[in-house]
Amino acid sequence: MHPMVKPALRRGWRDLNTVQFGMAPAHAMVLGPVDLATGSFLSLLDGTRGLPLLRDEGRRMGLPDGHVDGLVERLAASGLLDDATGGGPDADALRKKVTVVDRLRPDLAALSLVSPEPGGAMGRLATRRSLRVQVRGAGRVGVVLAALLAGAGVGSVDVRDVGLVEPWDVAPGGLPADAIGERREEAARRAVRRAAPERPPRTAASGEDPGFSLVILAPRKGVDVHAPDPVSAEPLIASGTPHLYAGVVEGTGVVGPLVLPGETGCAGCLDQGRADRDACWPRLVAQWRSGRQHQVESCDLALASVVAALAAGHALAFLDGRVPSSAGARWEVSSPGLDWHSRPVWAHPACPCAATEKGKEEHTSEDGESHETMAGQQRSTSLSLTAHAARRSGTWRAHV
Repeated sequence: MHPMVKPALRRGWRDLNTVQFGMAPAHAMVLGPVDLATGSFLSLLDGTRGLPLLRDEGRRMGLPDGHVDGLVERLAASGLLDDATGGGPDADALRKKVTVVDRLRPDLAALSLVSPEPGGAMGRLATRRSLRVQVRGAGRVGVVLAALLAGAGVGSVDVRDVGLVEPWDVAPGGLPADAIGERREEAARRAVRRAAPERPPRTAASGEDPGFSLVILAPRKGVDVHAPDPVSAEPLIASGTPHLYAGVVEGTGVVGPLVLPGETGCAGCLDQGRADRDACWPRLVAQWRSGRQHQVESCDLALASVVAALAAGHALAFLDGRVPSSAGARWEVSSPGLDWHSRPVWAHPACPCAATEKGKEEHTSEDGESHETMAGQQRSTSLSLTAHAARRSGTWRAHV
C-alpha cells in the first residue's frame, strides 16, 4: 500500500491544530487535533512511499511508534485516504496505459470522492473498461449521452438507430454537421469512438453474447419519451437487463425510470398506473402514436444536453455499483423554470414484470405526482444490487 491523501480534496487549516480537507460541504472533512509534526507528515502521504518507508520518516520526524499506522487507519476509515497501488490487477493494467489514465484523471479524482476505500477509485475506473452499454436512439440526447459514457471510460458503448442524419440531429458533443445524410447509426458510433480515451477492448470469440450491463432507451420521438412502449422493453425484462429511459418531449426533459427487472417499476407499470388514474390515457396514447409526423419535434439543445448529462451521471453511478435515485422514478425538468422534480414509478400488480414495491418512502399526492425536488429527495431502497457503503461518520466529520 502506498497511502496518499485524496488529491481531489483541497486542504486548508482552520486554526493551528485543525485541518480541513475539501471545500464543498458534500465531501468536506475536518481532522483534529493535529500537532505540528503530524501536520508536516501529512505532506508525505502523496502515494510515492509505502508504509515501511513512511514509518521510518515518522520516526525521523519524532513521531511515536504506532502513530503513523494509527493516522493512516484514521484517514482510511474516514474516506480521506487513497492507495496509489490499489484496485487490483485490472487497475494495475490500467495504470500502465499512461495516455489513457491522463485522459481520465478528472474522472478518477471525482471517483475518489465517492469511493471510501483506498484504491477503490482506480478499481472502479478499471471496471468501467470491461462493461458494455447500449444506447438505443441517436438523436440530440442519445449521441451526446453515448459520447459521455465512452469519454468517462466505459469500455464498449454501442449505439443503435435507423435512418439518416438530418440537419436537426446535429448537436455539440454529438453528431457533427458533416455527418448530415449519413447513416445515423454509423455516424453515432464514430462520435463515440472520438470521445473514447482508447479503443474498445476486444471480446473473446466464444460465440456467446455477453449481454449488456445497461441499456439506455433514448428515443427521438417525444411520444416514446412521454409514454414509453412496454412491448419494446419486454426482451429486456425477460433477460433481466437493467435499462434506463431518457429523452425530451416538447419542453420537458425526462431521465428515468432506471428499471431493475423484477425489483423496480417498468414502462408497463408506468403505463398501467397512468391508466388507473386517467381512464382517457389509453385513448390519448393511441392517438399520439397514430398518424404521421409532419414537422420536426421540439428538442431544445440546452435541455437535450442537460438530459444527456444527467442520464449519463445516473448510468455511471449504476455501473459503478450504486443505485441512483432514478431507480423506480422519473426525473423531469421543464422549460422555462428548469426545476427538476421526481415522479415515482410504482410496481403495478397487473404488470407481468412482477416487480415488488420497495422503499416506499416518497410522499405521493392523489394524482401520483411527487413533490420532492432533486435537492431534497433522499430515496431509500433495499434492492438486491448492493450499493457501496457510505462513508462512515466520525467525530471529526464536518459540514462546512
